[in-house]
Amino acid sequence: MTIKREKPRRKQRGADCEDVILDSIAEGVFTVDSDWRIQSFNRAAEEITGTTRRDAIGRQCWDVFRASICESACALRETMETGERVVGRQVYIINAEGERVPISVSTALLKDDGGDVIGGVETFRDLSVEQELRRELERRYTFSDMIGRNDRIQELFAMTPDIAESGSTVLIQGESGTGKELLALAIHSLSQRANGPMVVVNCGALPDTLLESELFGHKAGAFTDAKRDKLGRFALAEGGTIFLDEIGDISTALQSKLLRVLEDGTYEPLGGTETLTADVRIVSASNQNLAELVERGEFRQDLFYRINVVTIVVPPLRERRDDIPLLVDHFIAKFNSLRNRDVSGVSSSVMSILMGHDFPGNIRELQNIIEHAFVTCRSGQIGTSHLPAYLRSRGISAETGRPLSMEDLERQFLVSALERNNGNRLATARELAIHKTTLWRRMKRLGLL
Repeated sequence: MTIKREKPRRKQRGADCEDVILDSIAEGVFTVDSDWRIQSFNRAAEEITGTTRRDAIGRQCWDVFRASICESACALRETMETGERVVGRQVYIINAEGERVPISVSTALLKDDGGDVIGGVETFRDLSVEQELRRELERRYTFSDMIGRNDRIQELFAMTPDIAESGSTVLIQGESGTGKELLALAIHSLSQRANGPMVVVNCGALPDTLLESELFGHKAGAFTDAKRDKLGRFALAEGGTIFLDEIGDISTALQSKLLRVLEDGTYEPLGGTETLTADVRIVSASNQNLAELVERGEFRQDLFYRINVVTIVVPPLRERRDDIPLLVDHFIAKFNSLRNRDVSGVSSSVMSILMGHDFPGNIRELQNIIEHAFVTCRSGQIGTSHLPAYLRSRGISAETGRPLSMEDLERQFLVSALERNNGNRLATARELAIHKTTLWRRMKRLGLL
């Protein structure tokens, strides 16, 4: 009898001890049996989910958590079926108040003394504060839909209001996909012409005859199919701003007509004789070096001096790599909203690949990469398998044909950064937005010293 009485006491003492241990853990923890019924539920799990231990124990886990992955990609089910642990997968749950809570989950198997699987354990961490800080960071580093915390971008943000207010003609130079049109729109929006129209013309998309008609308009009969008068873009931009994108692509013949507008504000429609006046601010952009085009005789020097009263150079993404994580978060939030998805971020391997990529297509290319990933990734983290093929290969070892480890990816990334800066550690640290001693420690750990 004594033995029979003592067994329950020892069992209860063991259970109490287990509860104390679990309750001392800052992360939420719960365990399930082979029927997916919750067997333990710690205090942090109660706080995060809003469900008490008494209400949770005995219920199937999906009834308590209602997570974004419960039906389609349950992390704990994946572990139970494959035996492989899941670490740091970001998902959402719905708490007892019906609120959406972002969490990071990790899973493992539970086995008895004989090694047989008897259930699973999941730990989870509330990411609400972390995500709010991330959103605050994005708000802090967002300017007229442009995003960046890089020093050069911050300088650009700081001087744009003064440039906008000046009313001067502006030339924006930078590679394709760097955001030149967004900057032109910011200049217009902050100027005294903000209430007027903003008209965009891609000068590289049309042949000369059509471009002249687009810019200055035409009279009926000016050319075949010109059956009626048509207003040009300068007329449509009256009182506002006209943005001439890729101005370096226009011919020298059309450059002379554009020069006249800049010199005295007048022009004539194609096929017309009446001289019209343009009250328009001109903002131009080019992905070519216009000064070099002038030297080669491919761009008029007098026009060049007219359009670059104020010149802004937008740096390529490879020169502002510290902005990549911020931009990744921004595009993920954008496509989550557009596609009604629950993608929480990118894996560390994907971030290493992105940080090591040179981005010839700049921000536009990065946006396309994230959009591509959304085709197959519906929730959780974007992994290397979701990337375009030309980037997936960067995460594969040429020797073994297997995925590279995080250490290999980090080593590749640092080697590329050092090569770009000709081995200069201080310049490399500045590019990566880290202290030079941090760079030294990483290089030492990775065997690069």
